[in-house]
Amino acid sequence: MRHMPAVLVVEDEPAIAELIAVNLRHNGFRTTWAMDSASAEREIEASVPDLILLDWMLPGETGLMLARRWRASARCKAVPIIMLTARGDEADRVAGLDAGADDYIAKPFSTKELLARVRAVLRRKAPEPEGALLQVNALTLDPATYRVAFGDQALKLGPTEFKLLQFFMGSPERVHSRAQLLDKVWGDHVYIEERTVDVHVKRLREALGPAGPMVETVRGAGYRLTAKPAVTLSSVLAERPQVPTTQPSV
Repeated sequence: MRHMPAVLVVEDEPAIAELIAVNLRHNGFRTTWAMDSASAEREIEASVPDLILLDWMLPGETGLMLARRWRASARCKAVPIIMLTARGDEADRVAGLDAGADDYIAKPFSTKELLARVRAVLRRKAPEPEGALLQVNALTLDPATYRVAFGDQALKLGPTEFKLLQFFMGSPERVHSRAQLLDKVWGDHVYIEERTVDVHVKRLREALGPAGPMVETVRGAGYRLTAKPAVTLSSVLAERPQVPTTQPSV
């Protein structure tokens, strides 16, 4: 049976809460509703949700206060939080994200935008298998030990390049657009230019050394990691300069 993610909607306006809940249920989510901080705490005590949609302005404790407390709680610190609020200026967005929110939606918002952001946050927070060794050709990546190697040659990657390579190796040969890479590697709530992807792909290729050509540019589409035969370990070894041997004189 397909897992239906559970979403806790913390919203004091019943009409808005019902609209959100109906749309989530129609798109494969289970929902519960809490109208204030006390009822939200009771819902979480009963069952930890997969995601929390949290209104900023609530009776009693504010959503900002709840977000801070849940982020400090061992029970809830890994649960994604999207804040919903009419406070849309930059200072408020920063305050919400600093309090621990994973994303921030200003009212009024469309249900399509809400669903897109819910799905994006859940994708980013999906647990990656611990210790699952990835291998493409002679290139290996170990998420548990944070080690990358090409054959017996250890490679040193920065954090972003490591995450980028990990994503590529999870789906080799598949072409990913810059927008997809921004969403999957950086997160769609991080507002950076697509050109940033090009810069980090260039750095990744440089860090991979002899395995660099495995990261291919697909013109007009994006990038992919390929296990093409031209970049096998044996071919790299064959290209290394040979030490000349002297022939004994007769």
